[in-house]
Amino acid sequence: MLSLNQLRKRARQRFSEPSRRRGLLIAFEGPDGSGKTTQRKLLKTWLKSEGYTVVTTKWNSSALIKPVIKSRKAIRALSPLEFSLLHAADFRHRVEHEVLPALWNGKLVIADRFLFTGLARDCARGLDFDWVMKLYQPLLFPDLVLYFSVSPTTSSDRVAADRVPNFYEAGQDVTGVEDPTQSYLKFITRVIREYESLASVFNFTSVDAEQTIVEQHQQIRRLFRDGERRPWSDWNLDAVTEWLALRNHQA
Repeated sequence: MLSLNQLRKRARQRFSEPSRRRGLLIAFEGPDGSGKTTQRKLLKTWLKSEGYTVVTTKWNSSALIKPVIKSRKAIRALSPLEFSLLHAADFRHRVEHEVLPALWNGKLVIADRFLFTGLARDCARGLDFDWVMKLYQPLLFPDLVLYFSVSPTTSSDRVAADRVPNFYEAGQDVTGVEDPTQSYLKFITRVIREYESLASVFNFTSVDAEQTIVEQHQQIRRLFRDGERRPWSDWNLDAVTEWLALRNHQA
């Protein structure tokens, strides 16, 4: 069995090897109604036409954890603490079983929401930032974080035009507002405030989601070309090493 130092060396060699295309992780972040899902689909189509093998992972989609979250939401039984813990568990399960295996094999992973969604929503629900951050350690940071920036009013208007936001989407568990649309506006204002802070701390690349779909897509293509030329950073070494150690132990 390999030691941790040997696993770290193996991870660094794998993602720094100049002769092979390394795995890339791109995260799409932003409030509901910002158009990020549309742009994620457009980018995936374009990347596949360019010869990339693309894997998509979506927020709250773990086959193991999602049913638990769904059942708890259905009876409105999730406290902010349990909401945070379950979504972090869902995230960790997907990272270990979808994201890291794909990156290891040189694939391009597009994440429709990543850990920053958990941070923004949990902090908007009043949880401590440092406590929430620890749930996601060891941290796996994307090569490129595209943040789709819209105002709270735009987000609220777009969501209201499409559907009535559900209980947790509207933040009714913490706002105390009975009307879901009004609650959503109040809650998403908090979420966007947290997103803006995260954008500054983690150096997001902002996309003006008030632009047309075509303008956004052309900008994202340019941003991707710039991002894929960046070398792999050791900031993800701990996350990859832990995953290798777990896989090594299970083998």
